[in-house]
Amino acid sequence: MKIAVVGTGYVGLVTGTCLAETGNQVICVDINETKVKMMQDGKLPIYEPGLELLFHRNIAQGRLHFTSSLADAIKDAKIIFLALPTPPGGDGSADLSYVLGASKDIAKLITEYKVIVTKSTVPVGTADKITAVLNENTNVEFAVVSNPEFLREGVAVEDFMKPDRIVIGTIDERARKLMGELYSPYMRQGNPIIYMDQRSSELTKYAANSFLATKISFMNEIANLCELVGADVDMVRRGIGADERIGRRFLFSGIGYGGSCFPKDVQALAKSAKEINYDFKILNAVMDVNDIQRKILVEKVKKYYNGDLKNKKFALWGLAFKPETDDIREAPALYIIDELLKEGATVAAFDPEAMPNIKGVVGDKITYTDNQYDALKDADALLILTEWSVFRTPDFDQVDSLLKAKVIFDGRNLYDIQKMIDCGYYYNSIGRKVVS
Repeated sequence: MKIAVVGTGYVGLVTGTCLAETGNQVICVDINETKVKMMQDGKLPIYEPGLELLFHRNIAQGRLHFTSSLADAIKDAKIIFLALPTPPGGDGSADLSYVLGASKDIAKLITEYKVIVTKSTVPVGTADKITAVLNENTNVEFAVVSNPEFLREGVAVEDFMKPDRIVIGTIDERARKLMGELYSPYMRQGNPIIYMDQRSSELTKYAANSFLATKISFMNEIANLCELVGADVDMVRRGIGADERIGRRFLFSGIGYGGSCFPKDVQALAKSAKEINYDFKILNAVMDVNDIQRKILVEKVKKYYNGDLKNKKFALWGLAFKPETDDIREAPALYIIDELLKEGATVAAFDPEAMPNIKGVVGDKITYTDNQYDALKDADALLILTEWSVFRTPDFDQVDSLLKAKVIFDGRNLYDIQKMIDCGYYYNSIGRKVVS
């Protein structure tokens, strides 16, 4: 099948590449000509494990193409995916200008029936708005389909190739058949394709992300309570995670959620509810908890140093919002760096993938090191902000020799409490007893 993907961010590039992997002819289009040239030259603009192999293989085998011409991309495509950004506006609502603008451009170019699919995360009613834009600008038949993505950065390729479900929102039988044909190679393990109307499909995406964000914030609240009553959040997590009604995933406490999805999707759903005079109390609380949690490690640091961080140097391990990605959007590290600098501290940081992106935002206000140990040299304490595997079993003898004092603030609970006691550290993590 011939497919066009409009937009080559995380979602668009993974979608296009993985669709090509099952034999489809895919053209990805982007208005950024420099980025298009980069991809045409076989260079990936993002870091995503497993993507590079598929990217190069499908380019080499002539199934994956890149262009800056929308007309060329959609000319022969049966299905057109919209994988465009929907950033939060000033009031928290999703900005649909890219999606609606592309829809208008597509309407003026199509000459035969097309299926236009929203892969972007969009508010309820967006399919209706796209339909209206298309109707205003073309007399050609079309169908608008909602097909939300459920990709986790760091394992997005695996999620696409072996999805636990596919959600397709359409009332057009022709579109339903085409979408079912397109996705059938990915559902061989028996996981379902779930068909529904467009509005239900659009809300499904927001509901899924908001529920997961709620689990994270709930466990962070439990972690904070654990510290006050002398309980261990890891034990609590294991105790409740064994309940099949709750499940084990998304129960790890830490320094809040970040990334491209959870913050903006929770905010957008709460804003959509507000627009119809519904007060979504749980989501408002989730956002409040996350705002506090992102800076909780700094509060622990300030308490340890009696509120005076001037001329203190801190080593940061991890800058991305999660491991196995270079994505720093809404990363807790951004907020923590800002707070430390405001307090007069200096920062040396290391992340396996995200340092170029952080430098693009923070600039030279902090020092970037070539490896995790260089960041420790003459630092007063180590702060762990992202749970990269490389940080899980460090050489503590080397850590000891580089830090001024044996002090670790762990925002991801990487280390065993007894190990820290045996090593003689002051160790302050999330929801567990402080080792001093």
